[in-house]
Amino acid sequence: MLSYIQQNHHLIVIMLAIVIGVCARLLMLQTDYRQYPTYPHGRIIHISLGIIAAALGSVSVPALMNKDYTAITFLTLAAQQFRDVRKMERETLTKIDSQELVSRGPTYIEGIAMVFEGRNYLVIMTSLVTSLFGLWLNIWWGLLAGGIALIIVSKLKSGKQLSHIATVEEAKVSVNGPDLFVGDVYIMNVGLKSNQKIMEERAIGFIVKPRNPNGKVTISNLGQRQAILYDLATILGVYRDSGEPALVPMAKLELGSGTLGVFILPQEKDARKAKQVIEQVPILESAVRMPTEASVNQKENVEHG
Repeated sequence: MLSYIQQNHHLIVIMLAIVIGVCARLLMLQTDYRQYPTYPHGRIIHISLGIIAAALGSVSVPALMNKDYTAITFLTLAAQQFRDVRKMERETLTKIDSQELVSRGPTYIEGIAMVFEGRNYLVIMTSLVTSLFGLWLNIWWGLLAGGIALIIVSKLKSGKQLSHIATVEEAKVSVNGPDLFVGDVYIMNVGLKSNQKIMEERAIGFIVKPRNPNGKVTISNLGQRQAILYDLATILGVYRDSGEPALVPMAKLELGSGTLGVFILPQEKDARKAKQVIEQVPILESAVRMPTEASVNQKENVEHG
């Protein structure tokens, strides 16, 4: 057995790296409340791409050790392929989004597409590290390195949530004449008495307060606001049909304080659950802003200090 392992050392390490790489992709492949990727065909596509990425990462190390520098060309082609995956996901989700009662919005879609591209690179990294340590030292070191890479991957598969940058409080929804308010935040003008009655009976509202100036700018992003509304509508349902603009969920800013008023008519009126949903909304990478990191603001803080 020992002699067999020694004779087929390269092959065993490569297969081990592929298996760990595929495990990394399965670890990051999750069909959640958004039902994306779809089951089973959407998942089959991404698992297949994960196998390709794992094979590229595992084979590149022995190729470079044998001074076969064309392996870099294959990695470049793989990068182009995964960029096409991002484009495919963007186009697919954009087409689906037009049929939603509450849309994701382009910012949310771009974030999902970016995640699917990035996860294939994490698979390549996991397989590459496993293969490197397995060939450089031995199989057991490769297995250990692969295990550590899987732990890192599990940490990187999910980003921050809205609760990290803001607090969420339930607020009273009130109709003052034709004007709709969530707390003190003006939402919109509601003309029809029938719609006003529906809102008084079924609506729930929340005030999202940023924890710092960075959070204030982030939650003001239209894409981040649409992500909040989409997650609420997906999990709790939405009490509306097409052609009823007055019943569309909305999130509006109180310009003075920067707080965000969130209004929704859910199918399931459960304020406690809705609050948890808002707190767990992912912070979209393209919505993040950090004005406090700007040099002008840092100079200002030093001067005032």
